[in-house]
Amino acid sequence: MAQASPTPGSDGTLQLTRTFAATRERVFRAFTRPEELKRWFGPADDYAVPLAEVDLRVGGRYAIEIRGPSGKVLRVGGVYREIRVPDRLVFTWQWEGNPRETLVTIDLADVGGKTELRLTHERFVDGSERDSHGTGWGGSFERLGRALA
Repeated sequence: MAQASPTPGSDGTLQLTRTFAATRERVFRAFTRPEELKRWFGPADDYAVPLAEVDLRVGGRYAIEIRGPSGKVLRVGGVYREIRVPDRLVFTWQWEGNPRETLVTIDLADVGGKTELRLTHERFVDGSERDSHGTGWGGSFERLGRALA
């Protein structure tokens, strides 16, 4: 399993690339089906996803609740901007209680029977916010790799 590798960019953009031993269709489903999201989403194994809602259409909304080890629940959601099965998914990203919205683009490519996932998460206010999300996505991708195995 390849490691997630950050790519230098502007302070406001996070880029991660990860390769999974699964088809693009399978990886795409992991991002777009509530029961799949509940299996892997969250920065570490001691996080749970009690709620995942997906209205998979351009203009449709998604919402995910993440419960941390302390019991605190965080909620993130947004709107799907582009859906190209199984190649691309673009959606807004907004934490509940935070007025600012960022943008996530997931590109999936077939590389020798495996799937290369390229994540671009942009519009962060600074490098600290970007890096915090990089840690969260990195942990989630570790969990996703195990869920796909």
